[in-house]
Amino acid sequence: MKLLYLASGSPRRRELLTQIGVPFSAISADIDETPLSHESPSAYVERLARGKAAAGRDVVVSDVPFCVLGADTAVVLDGKILGKPVDEADACAMLKMLSGCEHDVLTAIALLDGERCESRVVRSVVRFRPIGSDEAAAYWASGEPRDKAGGYGIQGLGAVFVAGLNGSYSAVVGLPLCETAELLGHFGIPCWQTHNAR
Repeated sequence: MKLLYLASGSPRRRELLTQIGVPFSAISADIDETPLSHESPSAYVERLARGKAAAGRDVVVSDVPFCVLGADTAVVLDGKILGKPVDEADACAMLKMLSGCEHDVLTAIALLDGERCESRVVRSVVRFRPIGSDEAAAYWASGEPRDKAGGYGIQGLGAVFVAGLNGSYSAVVGLPLCETAELLGHFGIPCWQTHNAR
């Protein structure tokens, strides 16, 4: 069976992959995440997921067959990508934009071995309740929004803002488990390995 490497520093993605019983090693894969001009949000996240997988492949030294999984998530409002906030003002401005309305969360995954690369883009729609400025400032003070696309984490304190979700919860967190399991299966990597080994 092929070894699996996760090209991500995200603890949330590590937790999700562990949840479905797939053994893996986490590796760092830093790439330039600047959007290209006229690039759609969907094309952007897919390019980054594929780029992270390729960058991860380049750092792995192995004598046995392996695959590398890359992923990227973007929060999109009215066609505009909301990245990670640079400071408190930026984070509060994002929450003000998201307050009381729906936005898209796009998560792309890419899996590659030495011969092929397959990728998927999953779209979920998240609806926020209204958020006050004092509440946004308090949320920033918690420290949670600092490294999150769109300035919030649905799996943490930011869950209180979420009035509705249409799509994949795990994709909003950072790794769509249904699609990830499907992709792993295409490369001969089954889920539930750690569970079945007990």
